[in-house]
Amino acid sequence: MPIDTLDALRALYPPAKERSLRKQLAALDAHCRRFVAMSPFVVLASRGPDGTMDASPRGGEPGFVLAPDEHTLLLPDASGNNRLDTLENIVATGSLGLLFMLPGVDETLRVNGTARLSIDAARLALFPRSPRLVIEVRVQEAYLHCAKALMRSKLWDAGRHVPRSVLPTMGEMLKDQIGDEAPAETQAQMLARYAQDL
Repeated sequence: MPIDTLDALRALYPPAKERSLRKQLAALDAHCRRFVAMSPFVVLASRGPDGTMDASPRGGEPGFVLAPDEHTLLLPDASGNNRLDTLENIVATGSLGLLFMLPGVDETLRVNGTARLSIDAARLALFPRSPRLVIEVRVQEAYLHCAKALMRSKLWDAGRHVPRSVLPTMGEMLKDQIGDEAPAETQAQMLARYAQDL
């Protein structure tokens, strides 16, 4: 039996705890800004004009995302595959969700807001490797997310880390998926290629 109404959905769960509702902030407080400054990894969630969704990982040295004030986040756009899914979605809808993570910390930081792309020279100059553009996020919601998901997954437990060898190389998987005639790129070749523009 499908759950296709809000009433049917809510009937399955008790009401949200008051604390979980009160923790949602309309701006970045000191704790949120420190979390951003320490984070080397964030996932960007965006939607296209047709409702399609995209979640894109972004990474850098801790502090690669800047929070110049309580209402603003600045993300440099690093080189990638040039699909531009997230960037096109921002242009089309101007909305963005972010999930910041800290290695070893089970809590995460969720931020939702409006976004736009900027090539303003002053914005670009804030980053050590001048990016092609900067994603500017106007924060509407920010809250620390509980640790349960990462605790259940034991994501940071080194004893549960999977050796890379359990999967074929990315080159081998892509060769199978797209039927490329060229020899599959080895893991060493891929790492050497990536090292040129990390």
